[in-house]
Amino acid sequence: MKKIVAILMAAVLMVLCLSGCGSKSLTLNVYNWGEYISDGSEGSFDTIREFEKWYEETYGQKVTVNYSTFASNEDMYSKISSGAVSYDVIIPSDYMIARMVEEDMLLPLNFENIPNYEYIDDNFKGLYYDEQNQYSVPYAYGIVGVIYDANVVDAADADGWNLMWNEKYSGKIVQFNNSRDAFGTAMYKLGLDVNSHDTADWDLAYEELLTQRPLVYSYVMDEIYNMMESGEAAIGAYYAGDYFTMVDAQAEHVDLQFYYPERTNFYVDAMCIPKCAQNKELAEIFINYMLSEDPAIANAEYTYYASPNSIVYNNETYIEDMGEEAMAVLYPEMGSFSEMYNAMSYHNLDKEMLDYLNTLWENVKIN
Repeated sequence: MKKIVAILMAAVLMVLCLSGCGSKSLTLNVYNWGEYISDGSEGSFDTIREFEKWYEETYGQKVTVNYSTFASNEDMYSKISSGAVSYDVIIPSDYMIARMVEEDMLLPLNFENIPNYEYIDDNFKGLYYDEQNQYSVPYAYGIVGVIYDANVVDAADADGWNLMWNEKYSGKIVQFNNSRDAFGTAMYKLGLDVNSHDTADWDLAYEELLTQRPLVYSYVMDEIYNMMESGEAAIGAYYAGDYFTMVDAQAEHVDLQFYYPERTNFYVDAMCIPKCAQNKELAEIFINYMLSEDPAIANAEYTYYASPNSIVYNNETYIEDMGEEAMAVLYPEMGSFSEMYNAMSYHNLDKEMLDYLNTLWENVKIN
């Protein structure tokens, strides 16, 4: 009798074990820029929670998304290349994607799991960083511009990149806290090639950044939001979409304005799957979900970044909600985006040049 009871108990435990295993929640690790997804705040669409609900309703299995953020491409690269972390979806910028492809850090995508890729505008396919469209799906794009407080800065001084070097505003200027963007501002100002393979060009940009150094209040990434919104800083270069986020939160005594210098960086941020991914198919399903109507429009509205997704930029409600000013800034009249992009954007630099650049950058910050 005891033997029969033992057998029955073992059988029950086996069933419970199998049942528990079958209902075990999947985990998806997503690594993205800060302030770069609709997060449910102020009644907005909560992209991550909605994906979890949608996945369970569609596939009958729970999924938990661990969502974390990085401040710069270089920070993201450093963390992943260390091998100490594992992410399933990352959203780097174009030049960093090119570097990661070259260093065999990304997995090719199975587009059978990403049918919504058809909605990506052709202007954003076949670009230099992923010419065969194997490793990335465009998420957002934009142009770097200069943001300034019109209550502090004279309108006549809002002139190209010169404003970032204007001694009149010493202590009120913030500069990018990453080597590529910071050197980009100096090289665009000097009329140099931002993808130069000549160390002499980088030396000139280095000297320009040293000239700017005494004027700089702080080197920033996400910190720029609070500094510009509060009036703590009055001048800074940043990504176009973030300007509108700052305007929404600016203090009463602050009047933020924005313009594009004649020469500046055109960029694309795209969703990729790194080689450290633990669940590639789930990652592809997530990417496909991000291209669907509700999350795609919600993310574009929340971030204020331009979207390469035709579902978004052709949506009348989206156009009306964004307003004429935002649409004019985010989708400027400029002809072919791909032509401007190819002429202005950062490309991947070889390791020797990257090492040289990073050495110069460390010297800038030390000085």
